[in-house]
Amino acid sequence: MSSKTITIFDKSVEGRKGINLPSFDVPKKSLDKKYIREQKANLPKLSEFDVVRHYTNLSNKNFSIDKNFYPLGSCTMKYNPKVAERVASFEGFTSIHPHTVTNGMDDDIQGCFQTIDMLEKTLCEITGMKAFTTSPQAGAHGEMLGIMMIDKYHKSKGNKRKYIIVPDSSHGTNPATAAMVGYDVITIKSDENGAMDFEAFKEKMNEDVAAVMLTVPNTLGIFNKKIKDICDLAHSYDAMMYYDGANMNAIMGVVRPGDIGFDVIHINVHKTFATPHGGGGPGSGPVGVNEKLIPFLPDLRIKKSNNRYFIDDIPKNSIGKISPFFGNFGISLRAIVYILTLGANGVKNSSSKAVLNANYIRVRLKDYFDVPYDGACMHECVFSAKTLAKNGVTAMDIAKYLLDFGMHSPTVYFPLIVKEAIMIEPTETENKQTIDMFCDRMIKAVELAKTNPQEFKSYPKTLGVCRADDTRAIKNLDVCYC
Repeated sequence: MSSKTITIFDKSVEGRKGINLPSFDVPKKSLDKKYIREQKANLPKLSEFDVVRHYTNLSNKNFSIDKNFYPLGSCTMKYNPKVAERVASFEGFTSIHPHTVTNGMDDDIQGCFQTIDMLEKTLCEITGMKAFTTSPQAGAHGEMLGIMMIDKYHKSKGNKRKYIIVPDSSHGTNPATAAMVGYDVITIKSDENGAMDFEAFKEKMNEDVAAVMLTVPNTLGIFNKKIKDICDLAHSYDAMMYYDGANMNAIMGVVRPGDIGFDVIHINVHKTFATPHGGGGPGSGPVGVNEKLIPFLPDLRIKKSNNRYFIDDIPKNSIGKISPFFGNFGISLRAIVYILTLGANGVKNSSSKAVLNANYIRVRLKDYFDVPYDGACMHECVFSAKTLAKNGVTAMDIAKYLLDFGMHSPTVYFPLIVKEAIMIEPTETENKQTIDMFCDRMIKAVELAKTNPQEFKSYPKTLGVCRADDTRAIKNLDVCYC
């Protein structure tokens, strides 16, 4: 295999064109020189067929949910139903200019307003919240909005708060978001069951705490049995409870965070409601709130009167604009199609099957890997390769090994509190045959680790790029074509 990657520039032939444009039939207009290049752009010369074939071949090199099993823990890489993709491509949605909203042309986008209103009301029903906004562009953006609203809530009451509490198993965005909004972070250790230690939490909870940020179930796939007590204790100090919705796929239709006592939640619809994820996105992180935080929601609220939708007035305590328009509308559109396709029973059934699949993997593999926290899990299970690591085979080695067998690797080295962590989330959309194939391959990896550990250093063997030097790649980043 050649070590040189064939780029689209290598296929360029001087004089070749993809399309011939007719001669100008309108007068030419000169542009200001500051807008004109001094040199022509270095673009490849290709036919249309060259371009189509090049990018089609590149796309086939991608690992994607449409091609491969994708057990990426804490990220819910589930199948994206094609009916949602088709609805999102309807011309009535795709041909609308975003500025229609701000140009007073509300009558032209009543269907879009209805779609957003329907999603917000549906998410309220699923989560137990009283209002939603679709403005956030991603989950982390939604987190920031949530903490900003909590911050404004306290300031509006004259509360002087300094801290936000997170567990040591939290997603990294939780403490990062708290710090960005100006709070110091208190980290609470996990107990022997993998949940945030309630006694340690009680010691740190006081009137200087603005909020508690929790993922339910947490990143270990464990549902905290003390969650209601945590909410009640936080509220006794007028602190807010923030729900990180990254793991909502485990409980949607079964438990409503608002009923437990959470005050604000963000939902990663690109995880929970089957919209494209990652490079196929973009993301979307709608935020829901209870009555206490409604006055602080951002601008662009939809209201209906006399059978007509329109933009409501901005509340005086609103935090204002956090993003243009209504976030990533196409992703919101896909999400509501997914929810309506499933219906109430289907949403609940999805969570139940996600939990069933994860526990099936947990039971099949628990005798082959270390289990940091024993017992039933929710939608994802966490193992450790620390015993294998003593023999020279790491979690990363296993991740690279799986790539040669048509499977994306699980999440490795997270949560950080588990040494040599391997986090697996099968989701509800995978069948037993696929899950068994994955488990069989994981067991063969353990057997190989015992008999020939050095073999792992050669994986992956079949991909265009084999075992990359991660450290060198980070320190000497080169993404340019010369």
